[in-house]
Amino acid sequence: MFPKLFGPKYASLAKSWLPSLAGWSAAGLVGVIHFTDWRRILDYVPYINGKFKKDE
Repeated sequence: MFPKLFGPKYASLAKSWLPSLAGWSAAGLVGVIHFTDWRRILDYVPYINGKFKKDE
């Protein structure tokens, strides 16, 4: 679908940018987790969820 809309030149450019986009997205996600309430986000990760249980 993408090559039909923009042509083969732009499709190859988009494919070459995918690794960079994935890297920057992962770094952004780590930054968001770091600067927000990380406990609320990491409570959804199964392995980490059991490590920080509070005795309430």
